[in-house]
Amino acid sequence: MRLPRLPLLAALLTCTLAAPSFAGGIESMTEAERAAFRAEVKAYLIENPEVLVEAMNTLQDRQAQSEQASDKQLVTDHKADLFDDQASWVGGNPDGDITVVEFMDYRCGYCRKAYQEVEDLVKADGNIRLVLKEYPILGDDSVASARFAIAVLQLHGNDAYKKAHDALITLRGAPDAETLARLATDLGLEAKPVLDRMASNEVSAVIAANQELGSKMAISGTPTFVIDSQMLRGYVPLDGMQQIVASERKS
Repeated sequence: MRLPRLPLLAALLTCTLAAPSFAGGIESMTEAERAAFRAEVKAYLIENPEVLVEAMNTLQDRQAQSEQASDKQLVTDHKADLFDDQASWVGGNPDGDITVVEFMDYRCGYCRKAYQEVEDLVKADGNIRLVLKEYPILGDDSVASARFAIAVLQLHGNDAYKKAHDALITLRGAPDAETLARLATDLGLEAKPVLDRMASNEVSAVIAANQELGSKMAISGTPTFVIDSQMLRGYVPLDGMQQIVASERKS
């Protein structure tokens, strides 16, 4: 529980340094005076440990505010690449007043956990534009899944990509060539062109661009969300996303 602000330590330091013997400040103290000063501060902190909690709370608040400001600036600096890169799948309401961007990895447990909540957010709201960015960071299976999804998008368009995305995010086995070929067939697609496209420069370019953008924005984990001007590093439950969407609409 956060404690109330207690500026007693500041008062102690002010009073101590205002004393005649310390009138010149810490720099002018003798070694004996420094020792006495340290002893006073130590004794005060031992008697009032809540001051340390207050100091830590204040530090954490300042760090959080600094990180939020930095993330907002990152979103502003990379707005075009985030919202209008032309290579990422766009769903929901294309004309929505709020854009949600998700950097995701199909093998990420928290991405899988967030999947249905993102679906529910977009469906229930009706005015959200959703952008999915393939961001495979968890190994070869992640890369294979992302390549398959991008290949489907490039060859067959948005509707086919969404079906592939839904299948991949719930896939339990490894996305090996046989599994992906069967998945393509299940989606009503010819498997060989999709599998061939996976190794193409066009698919590689999309992944490379997303990785470059993620590096510039210091994105080291998935899911990472951008909701208009706010960046959310990690899983956020449905009610949390709804609150952020509401606050963005008011701003």
